[in-house]
Amino acid sequence: MISEIANRVFNQVITDYHKFDDIDHLVENPYTADSLEHLFYIKNWIDTAQWHMEDVVRNPQIDPVEGLNWKRRIDAQNQVRTDMVEFIDGYFLNLYKSISALPDAKVNTESPAWAIDRLSILALKIYHMQEEAGRESASAEHRETCQIKLNILLSQRDDLSKSIDELLADIEAGKKYMKVYKQMKMYNDPSLNPVLYQEK
Repeated sequence: MISEIANRVFNQVITDYHKFDDIDHLVENPYTADSLEHLFYIKNWIDTAQWHMEDVVRNPQIDPVEGLNWKRRIDAQNQVRTDMVEFIDGYFLNLYKSISALPDAKVNTESPAWAIDRLSILALKIYHMQEEAGRESASAEHRETCQIKLNILLSQRDDLSKSIDELLADIEAGKKYMKVYKQMKMYNDPSLNPVLYQEK
């Protein structure tokens, strides 16, 4: 099952990242470049680095200039994240290119890779909520509240994993078909963001 592969790789990435806990640490992808695991490893490393960038920029004591630099870095990282999702969708489009959709086939509300993107973020939520549920310096009430949230996140991962596998099975059977839309983000494009093109 694809979700099983994704969850395993995502957990591996998060563990690997926290050995160094360094946003700029060189990615050491252990999988062959032509494998789905390789793509999933890159995907979750991007998300994990961005997660920690978001932590840094929310420091209320951060210098405003430094905060702006982090915000711009997060914007750039978010574009990398989007590009990676679209690349993974390309993998699935190629994988299922010979499948003929049935006459009554439907398009899904989101593509496989965007669902996998949510699974990647969920892996990070689970990891960090688990940390909070076991943090000895926190109050018993805090740990109990986080354990309740963790249980919900684990259930959500089960449901999302099942939905992803069902979607891919439906695509393979011709019951659904992929229709991928590029995100077409406008705020990073100097020809589409008025603040940027009016400066010229």
